[in-house]
Amino acid sequence: MLYFDTDNYRLIRRSIEGPAYKEKLRLRSYRACGPEEPVFVELKKKYRSVVYKRRILLGQKEAMDCLTQGKRLSEKSQIGEEISYFCSYYKGLAPAVFLSYDRDAYCSREGGDLRITFDRNILARPDGFSFDSEIGGMPLIDEGATLMALKTSGGLPLWLVHWLSRSRIYKTSFSKYGTAYRRMMEENRQGGILYA
Repeated sequence: MLYFDTDNYRLIRRSIEGPAYKEKLRLRSYRACGPEEPVFVELKKKYRSVVYKRRILLGQKEAMDCLTQGKRLSEKSQIGEEISYFCSYYKGLAPAVFLSYDRDAYCSREGGDLRITFDRNILARPDGFSFDSEIGGMPLIDEGATLMALKTSGGLPLWLVHWLSRSRIYKTSFSKYGTAYRRMMEENRQGGILYA
């Protein structure tokens, strides 16, 4: 996953402040891919803890050109227009952080939109922004740790609420991009190396 931001990290700094509304722009691929292969261009918006994701599919090179050079998207749709507006509003967007991780995703057999994901080996780097580059970067969570996310537009099923309570698993907030940004800024202050 590749996050875009302004030269002064306006988007992530605003997000970290915890406003009622925040938004991010990113490219996502679920596998290594070359310049002409499709990636998702995602606009992620969050308003009062409710997440809205809008996305379209474009070739990686076209997506990079459109987002960084202000070219019009070939996708003529409402979502394409929203992404184009976002890029024109936040001038000078550029790749900021590349994130990779191993994910196991599950959905409910009972219908509904409940999804549970488990992310491991979460790595971030401030360069190597191609989806065909090697995996690597600084770890964002401890070795052996797993990030679990529950995703649903409605309430959680009662059986899951009981299981979470019995297991002493409680809601918390974790932003991969936010954590990567904080670590990068800390390393820059200390004059250290981000990763080996």
